[in-house]
Amino acid sequence: MIKQFLDLGIKEEFQQSLEKLEIFKPTEIQKKTIPLILNAKKDVVALAKTGTGKTAAFGLPLLQLINVNSKNIQVVILAPTRELGQQIYANLVSYASNSKSISIASICGGIPIKPQIERLQNITHIVIATPGRLVDLINRKAIDLKKVEYLVLDEADEMVSNLKTDLDPIVNEIPKTKRTLLFTATMPGTIKQVIQNYLSKNVTQVEVDMSTVGHQGIDHQYIVVEPIEKLDVLLHFLSTKERKRGVIFCKTKAAVNKLAKKLAINKFSSGALHGSLTQGIRDRVMGQFREGHINILVATDLAARGIDVKEIEYVVNYHLPDTYDAYVHRSGRTARAGAKGLSLTILQKEEEIEIADFENELGITFHRSKKANPQSIEENNSLLWAKKIFKTKLNRDVSDDFKEKIKTIFHHLTKEELVEKIIANHLEQHHSIVQKLEAPLKNKKK
Repeated sequence: MIKQFLDLGIKEEFQQSLEKLEIFKPTEIQKKTIPLILNAKKDVVALAKTGTGKTAAFGLPLLQLINVNSKNIQVVILAPTRELGQQIYANLVSYASNSKSISIASICGGIPIKPQIERLQNITHIVIATPGRLVDLINRKAIDLKKVEYLVLDEADEMVSNLKTDLDPIVNEIPKTKRTLLFTATMPGTIKQVIQNYLSKNVTQVEVDMSTVGHQGIDHQYIVVEPIEKLDVLLHFLSTKERKRGVIFCKTKAAVNKLAKKLAINKFSSGALHGSLTQGIRDRVMGQFREGHINILVATDLAARGIDVKEIEYVVNYHLPDTYDAYVHRSGRTARAGAKGLSLTILQKEEEIEIADFENELGITFHRSKKANPQSIEENNSLLWAKKIFKTKLNRDVSDDFKEKIKTIFHHLTKEELVEKIIANHLEQHHSIVQKLEAPLKNKKK
């Protein structure tokens, strides 16, 4: 019999909130973790892939453990990015929709600190924070953590660089009697060190089936391309996914900006997301993506944390990630909440040898996909060119006299003849450009 949330010890008021959200069946990590947090007194390390329901696994029992008669902060949840912090905040608020007396605050970086200081002057039971902003508030003596009972480190493997400098001052402010709940998708040596240094020796480790969970429903594919055709192959793929939502990952911020510009030029509904953008821009882009106003996000690894959108149908690795863990986090953006998804990696020939290492390390199978043939790519590029013309705004500054001169040149052509000549001219120019680009490669081979 399937365990429902009531069977795990979750009270009726939270069960009703979950039903409104159409959440009826606990995931494996929720089944294992919720009773442990509710009933045991030990620290917990939970190892589960992205998209397996970790927020509810710690959020539901902690909401239930809140003493609403107390004015103190009882729970601190740390997240690596503001986007993820906001997502956790939104989830907890929705879980607590029938428990209005629970007060939750988001105090993440990237926005003015003054309103957050003012917010903390009111009763607050749960604080969701990025490490740097929390340390800032501690230094300003704007937050009181002396009564905290639970510290949650969410996506801890993505927080390691921040934790090295920020965790000490946070832990020093929190009572030693607290319970620490660490959630991570991977277990690198740095996380093992954090567990050893900051969690009690009497710790319980929970692990879901890492060989399958997090990869379920994901079709892992790769395409081998020449450097010169990489963008064209991507554009062809994106054209087959029109109106579908996806995330494209690049290694660097500069690469994200460059690719996002190329997509915009080709009239794809897309936006860029990386750490150097202002928080206002990042929030606007994420809002547009969540609400369906744009279909494609081009992002760096860290910036994409917190994208918890169920309808992401594909992920593209425009650059192969440097680590296996990064691949797990990238591919985990798709196939969420039991859906199906595609994780496509675009490789150069010399990178193909690395696929076997990813398969062995992660316990997954990649399928090599055939790249589109030259004719299909050329047709796709021509269609993109035609769409650009269609979407071009009319130039009202062109004089009527000049327009008449142009019309005179074309006046004897039928519409069909004019279209054919425009296509022929476009292809001729395209072939000329391609030949110029390929010339250095041919000379190099000689």
